[in-house]
Amino acid sequence: MAELHISISAEPIFNLGHFEFTNSMLVSLLVSAGLSLVAIRFYQHLKQNKKSNFALFVATVIESLYEFVQSVTPHHAGKFFPLFTTIFLFVIFGSWAELLPGLDTIGLIKVVNGQERFVPLLRAATADVHTTLAIAIFAMASVQIYGYKYQGISYFKKFFNLTNPINFFVGFLEIIAEFSRLISFTFRLFGNIFAGEVLLIVIAFLLPLFGPLPFVALEIFVGFIQALVFAMLTLVFINIAVSSEHH
Repeated sequence: MAELHISISAEPIFNLGHFEFTNSMLVSLLVSAGLSLVAIRFYQHLKQNKKSNFALFVATVIESLYEFVQSVTPHHAGKFFPLFTTIFLFVIFGSWAELLPGLDTIGLIKVVNGQERFVPLLRAATADVHTTLAIAIFAMASVQIYGYKYQGISYFKKFFNLTNPINFFVGFLEIIAEFSRLISFTFRLFGNIFAGEVLLIVIAFLLPLFGPLPFVALEIFVGFIQALVFAMLTLVFINIAVSSEHH
C-alpha cells in the first residue's frame, strides 16, 4: 500500500542557491499565469468586439463582482474593485488547486539527509502559511495606503495621539487591532484550506474511487467562502480607513 504523505509546510521542488522554490510557489505561479492569460484573451475579445461564450462568461463574473463591491462601498467601487477582484480570484483559484487530480501522488523523489523522500509537485497555494501571510500583509498594507491617500497624515492620528493618556492608550489598542487582523487573515485562510487538503488526501487514501466526491463539493464551497470573506473584509477595512470618522 502506498504511503500516506502529509506535510504541514510547503516542500521545496528545487533550489536556486539558498532560495527554495516550493510546490505552493509553483501553484501560485500557475494561478497568476492562468489569470493573466484569461485577462489578455478577454481584452483581445473586447478589442475585436468579438461576442463569444468565453467573453460573455468573464463579463458576467466581472459584473457580478463589481455589483458586490458597489453594494459595500458605493462611492468608491471603481477604485477598490481591482484590488478586491485580484485578491478574490487569486485566493479562490489558489485554494481550489487542492482539488487537482494527483495532488498528492504526482511528485519527485529527493534525497534529504541521505534518505529518499517523496515531494508532491503541487500544493494548494493557500495551504502554505507563507502565502497566506504574504496576501494578508498585502491586504493590510493596502488598507493603510488607502487611508493615508484619502485622509493624509491625519489618518495616523488614530494610532499615535499624544493629546492625553486615554487617546494614547486607544491608539495602542488600534495598533494591536491591525496586527490581530493580520494574524486572523493569515491563519484563518491557511487553517481552512490546509485542513480541507488533508481531509481530501486521507479520504482518497482510504476510499480512492468515490469516497472523496462529497468532500470535493464541500471544498469547492469552502474555497469560495474563504476567498469571498478574505476579499470582503479587506474591502470593509479599506472603506473604514478612507472614512472621515473613526469609531
